[in-house]
Amino acid sequence: MLRVLRDAVGRRTVLQAGGAGLLGLGLNPVLRAEEHPQVIVPRAKSVIFLFLFGGPSQLETFDMKPDAPDKIRGPFGAITSRTPELRICEHLPRIAEVTDRLCVVRTMSHGFNDHSGGGHYVQTGQKWHIPIGAGFNATPKDWPSMGSVVDHLEQQRHPEAMPDLPRYVVAPNFLGRLQEYSVQLIRPGEYAGWLGRRHDPLTTRIEKRDPKDNPYWRNCTDDELDYQVQGLSGGKGMTLTRLEQRATLLDQFDTARRQLEENRTLQSYDRFQARALSMVTSPKTREALDIRRESDAVRDRYGRNLFGQSTLLARRLVEAGSRFVTVHFDSPDGYGWDSHVSSTDVKNHLLPALDGALSSLILDLEERGRLDDTLVVAMGEMGRTPRANANWGRDHWSTLFPAVLAGGGMKRGFVYGESDASAAYALSPPVSPEDLAATIYHTLGIDPETQIKDAQERPVPVAPGGTVRTELFT
Repeated sequence: MLRVLRDAVGRRTVLQAGGAGLLGLGLNPVLRAEEHPQVIVPRAKSVIFLFLFGGPSQLETFDMKPDAPDKIRGPFGAITSRTPELRICEHLPRIAEVTDRLCVVRTMSHGFNDHSGGGHYVQTGQKWHIPIGAGFNATPKDWPSMGSVVDHLEQQRHPEAMPDLPRYVVAPNFLGRLQEYSVQLIRPGEYAGWLGRRHDPLTTRIEKRDPKDNPYWRNCTDDELDYQVQGLSGGKGMTLTRLEQRATLLDQFDTARRQLEENRTLQSYDRFQARALSMVTSPKTREALDIRRESDAVRDRYGRNLFGQSTLLARRLVEAGSRFVTVHFDSPDGYGWDSHVSSTDVKNHLLPALDGALSSLILDLEERGRLDDTLVVAMGEMGRTPRANANWGRDHWSTLFPAVLAGGGMKRGFVYGESDASAAYALSPPVSPEDLAATIYHTLGIDPETQIKDAQERPVPVAPGGTVRTELFT
């Protein structure tokens, strides 16, 4: 109530009124209410965020319109699911069998109708303000990702702790790494931005066979699925022993480095490097990254493609103690889910890979007793145009798109939000990325009003403008 009143009449007026006793509060209690967020009992210990980069079509996934005209309905049929009011794409049969564990939000919406802006938005909960000359790459001025904020808050709570497993991980590669461009794209959204490099994710690295290869779609060998740590993998000759020896060599320069501790950027880099090196040599991290420890039956169920195996890796990481794991379903060919032209890729590769990975993750977590304390989020950065284009593809449409949530206290077998007859606009109030971020933080026991300091050392809430969607919870 105080926050609503403050927003309506202005901060200064409320503080003056509080100081005068008009609200029954003194000035200090008002300030304390802002500085100390409420205690929230966490519903989940960790988050697995499956990011379907490129923008899956709502009309070919979770918002089917079988009675719409041909140009809107699309080429795929709709099938029933375990949720009576939810009909989904015929190429998601395994997900149809687990929808009684899912919470499907049909009305995600925002105004950034491009991949970089939208990708940043859904991974941070804040709009991307592109600095002049930044292009489509991440910058140190970006808003920090949700995973980075979680890492930052954990470090604040336990400043002396050096966990042997990263709190925040991105797999199988940083977004854009396998795409073929003359200049490497480092797309925004997954990084710490102005929180500093020490809160960037520990990112794994997987190669592809050649420029035209797409390992997200095909079966991968165990040799290919040797998850290395981005920035620390030193080629075939860089063994664990050599990494540890390199660490001792770096220690010899500690004295010289201490003389430069006043340089904040260098200090952040050193801490990040030290943390990353300790984690990559940690037995716990190495064991979590070794998916060969899983049975063939489990691995087959997820799918031997890169997305399926990376989703399995995410389950291993949260089970070992990571708090936030993002798995990118990237597009090495530059398209993937960004299906502007008609192709068989969506039918033959994209939907089957999603079907196997997401359904297996839900069942796997449930069987291992971890679904209740793990929040699973699966979504893209946008949807697709309701009306097909001349090439029978669909173009960008951020006005309406779905998100699938599961675990972490979310309602089961629940469909939230209603769209119009062509899946173009929300008929019920839409859900913004700010709302999603606030809801995810709340699930982890983090008050969205919790303040962190931005690049100018100003206190800002972790999810400004976001509303916790309590109606999604049981």
